Amino acid sequence: MPTQPRLLPPSVSMPIPLPSSARAPDTAAEKASSQRLKTWDIPTAFHCSIIGTCLTNSELRQILLKAGQEDAKAATDHGLHGRGVRLAGQRDQAAKLLNKALDKRHEASIKRIPRQADETMLRRIWRESFDRGDIAGPYWALISHPATPPGLVRDIFGEVHMLSHLVGSASRLDIARLTRLERELEDEREKTARQETRLKVAAEERIALQQRIRHLEERAVQAEALAAHARRARQQETIPAGRTETDAPRSDALARRLAATEERCGALQRELEQLQDLSHSVLRENEALEAIVAAEDRHATKNVTTQTAGPVLYVGGRRNLFDHLRACAENRNVDLLLHDGGMEDSTTLLPALVGQAATVLFPVDHISHAAVGLVKRLCREQGKSYLPLRSAGLASFLAAITGAGGAYGRL
Repeated sequence: MPTQPRLLPPSVSMPIPLPSSARAPDTAAEKASSQRLKTWDIPTAFHCSIIGTCLTNSELRQILLKAGQEDAKAATDHGLHGRGVRLAGQRDQAAKLLNKALDKRHEASIKRIPRQADETMLRRIWRESFDRGDIAGPYWALISHPATPPGLVRDIFGEVHMLSHLVGSASRLDIARLTRLERELEDEREKTARQETRLKVAAEERIALQQRIRHLEERAVQAEALAAHARRARQQETIPAGRTETDAPRSDALARRLAATEERCGALQRELEQLQDLSHSVLRENEALEAIVAAEDRHATKNVTTQTAGPVLYVGGRRNLFDHLRACAENRNVDLLLHDGGMEDSTTLLPALVGQAATVLFPVDHISHAAVGLVKRLCREQGKSYLPLRSAGLASFLAAITGAGGAYGRL
């Protein structure tokens, strides 16, 4: 893979004007026979771009530490860069370490450029490297090559300089975009966590209801068995013609016990049916919440559409949830009307609101009896359907508007 350049931010000054004697040799023969240039042989105008493009901060830090600059451990990236630029212009052991590091890091690029290459070949090598994004290695190899003419040096230096500006501008845009995406991701995570909490609560409530239903079913079976046993005993009982006076009270007691048992069995059966209805409602609401969470995880909430016959009026509930109810309805294209059932909103507004609505919803656990009676009477008078909701929570509301709560009907 080609070595990716590490370019300087646009704020770093990189002077463009170069001295006319940017290269020491004057003839092709001298260029061909001369050695590769060291950093101190190269004009100082190039040192900033060489250090910023051809070495990483970690590599530069290691060079400075080897040179005895222990305080380089805590130096900032900008401080390291400044030290490297100053070091490139010196002719000492530390500068030799710098040159050695540059040659070792970009050895492959140096070997790809022949020592006897002419200007045409050098330009072609630079253009091919630049087009495929291989900047750092060819840049050092050409800057330090003894046959690179001053004109080519100025051209490649200018391209690298302008590229640093483009990379800096793109980096700022990428950072802003990344910050925005991270913030949106955190919001989505919080929303998902809230949905998961509501799902967990609904699941726990469903489990508790199922356990209670099983218990009631067991009690109902026991009561039915007891009633059947009492009926059989009564049917099989034979009373002789000359029975004593003590047989009559015993028979009456058994009859009363049988009637009480049958009444208790009927009450348990009715309670069981109510709990089963409640369990089914919780199950439907749980499934609706699971579908909503899955849709939000796929970032498809805005694409969810709900077919409604007209506006929906929600009466009662908790006012601190009204904003959430509006948001849920808006995301599902439901035209929602709200009335708190008379706590703050006047009940004189209800006739007009019921007239506008196609369906009326109200939570049975958070609305006054007077408001319920008024809503039912208005719906009957105006021929509108209404649906009592199990609770004032978002789950019951979502199940209703998404159709999970069953068909609306006039009760």
